[in-house]
Amino acid sequence: MKSLLIGGLAALCLAGLSLAAEAADVKFDLVNNSARAVKNFFTSPTETTNWEEDVLGEETIPPGETDTVTISTADGQCIYDMRFIMEDDAELVVNGIDMCTLSSYTLSDAK
Repeated sequence: MKSLLIGGLAALCLAGLSLAAEAADVKFDLVNNSARAVKNFFTSPTETTNWEEDVLGEETIPPGETDTVTISTADGQCIYDMRFIMEDDAELVVNGIDMCTLSSYTLSDAK
């Protein structure tokens, strides 16, 4: 009976580890070094065609400011695309960012 209980507990622990590997929050600093405020910020795994919800919600990131953002990754996905909508509705899409190793991302005006 004792070995059955230990085996059951081990299975529960493994299941918990498996669930933890499926979803994780990734935090990084988003630095706005552009001349315009960031109005919206979307991400999605590279292989999908739909953008997830706006990470900023009602907030904006003014020029010269930094905000810490949190992205929920799922199923061990690390490679994401990012879409920025600026205050003048200009759009910038950046493809193939490794969110699992990202600690900071700097957005700047194209030259």
